Amino acid sequence: MDCQLLPVLLLLLLKASVLWGQGSGPHEPSGEPPEQVPQGVPEEDGVLVLNGSTLTLALQEHSALLVEFYAPWCGHCKALAPEYSKAAKLLAAESVRVTLAKVDGPAAEELAQEFEVTGYPTIKFFRDGNRTHPEDYTGPPKAEGIVKWLMRRVGPSASKLETEGDAQALIEAQDLVVIGFFQDLQDDSVATFLALARDALDMTFGLTDQPQLFQKFGLTKDTVVLFKKFDEGRADFPVDEELGLDQADLSRFLLTHSMHLVTEFNSETSPKIFAARILNHLLLFINQRLASHRELLEDFREAAPPFRGQVLFVVVDVAGDNDHVLQYFGMKAQEAPTLRFVNIETTKKYAPADGLSVTPDSVSAFCHSVLNGEIKPYRLSQDIPPDWDQRPVKTLVGKNFEQVAFDENKNVFVKFYAPWCTHCKEMAAAWEALAEKYSDRQDIIIAELDATANELEAFAVHGFPTLKYFPAGPGRKVIEYKSARDLETLSKFLDNGGELPVEEPADLPKAPFPNSEVGLNLFQMANSTTASKEEL
Repeated sequence: MDCQLLPVLLLLLLKASVLWGQGSGPHEPSGEPPEQVPQGVPEEDGVLVLNGSTLTLALQEHSALLVEFYAPWCGHCKALAPEYSKAAKLLAAESVRVTLAKVDGPAAEELAQEFEVTGYPTIKFFRDGNRTHPEDYTGPPKAEGIVKWLMRRVGPSASKLETEGDAQALIEAQDLVVIGFFQDLQDDSVATFLALARDALDMTFGLTDQPQLFQKFGLTKDTVVLFKKFDEGRADFPVDEELGLDQADLSRFLLTHSMHLVTEFNSETSPKIFAARILNHLLLFINQRLASHRELLEDFREAAPPFRGQVLFVVVDVAGDNDHVLQYFGMKAQEAPTLRFVNIETTKKYAPADGLSVTPDSVSAFCHSVLNGEIKPYRLSQDIPPDWDQRPVKTLVGKNFEQVAFDENKNVFVKFYAPWCTHCKEMAAAWEALAEKYSDRQDIIIAELDATANELEAFAVHGFPTLKYFPAGPGRKVIEYKSARDLETLSKFLDNGGELPVEEPADLPKAPFPNSEVGLNLFQMANSTTASKEEL
């Protein structure tokens, strides 16, 4: 499985399937004793250990069953194991009637095929013994997140508010609270609201139909209100009177307005930064250890409100663990304080004129200049190494790529890699061997380019490793190689003029997630949390 560029996104777009009054409250005992473990089913740390025959028994015995399909060799599964067991214990302590189980996927191949398990870990939620339509687990790989995800399925996903005291207590209890004000709780918009609430685990949800609460919060029609303990304090999303509540539009609204006007970039905030789906990011690079730099934060924040939803304002501490961000922008820590603008879809980067001071007016003007197309983007390129062509594998950078790759007299095979990519490292030996094999061929060049430090005008690289073949001749033809990365198959591709013989299957390990945009990967914000079966 290639290094993936998927940020870890907030998955909010599921069909509505529960109403607010169904099930027990998430923190209330159900009033019934916990379900008993079926006889003959082993248990490890509170988790049932199932196979082909005992899964059927467990489905009969448990009305709510969460099953992890794992592989003993999978590192992600090993990391999940203690969190999964902890979640089982937390659920038992709360007397929540949900049972956790696990299945060794490779050892129970028939189950893996039945439930279309293509990677590990894969987690599925079964209700009422129904094994034909389990729900994919979409929550975080942490115990508390697993528990919250399950509680929002076996209990109400939003609390019903009857009084001003109910509403005030809910708002004061959490930093982010979403309340749906609906005049008719049987309206289709309520089901849409509750379906979204099931997966927005970082927010708390309530709903009401009480006229006094409409009046209390100054509302005259159905509205979803986000209450937050920062920035504007509140953001309203009116429900369309004709079309009703659109779940996609509401999810985008909540993601956008749950972000701080200015967010500090770190390992905790980065997933949410990219999940916000705001393509334009303005970054202020400062050294948080210096008082003179910290003083710029207020001016930066003052410029942010007019750009809410259009440009995400981010602070990067150059004294922190953010070397990969500096590398992505081709910067050194000594250049702070300074600004950079990037569109994470196109990966185009913009820098202000030298000597720009950080003031509300200058920050605003820089944003407008980029958005209006008045500033040209810059591209990264390393300097050409003096010995770039001395080894069998030639070293390409942005400054010599065009000249070498599109040489009409050469067939050029290029590996685009990231220094931190394990899959790139795994194929390094085969690539070196390929270059050695063809080192005497004057018409063939085997090369590599660090795509995290060099950007190309001809195309963008969307995953690592990416292999492209540039055949000799006019027309700047480019062929992307998508087959196996062993020496034999790579050689057949070259010997056959840039394509594999018809009888040669072009099999790549199936990845559980598609590639995403390169900008996200270079920040190293989202690594795949699932190992494909073919990585065995």
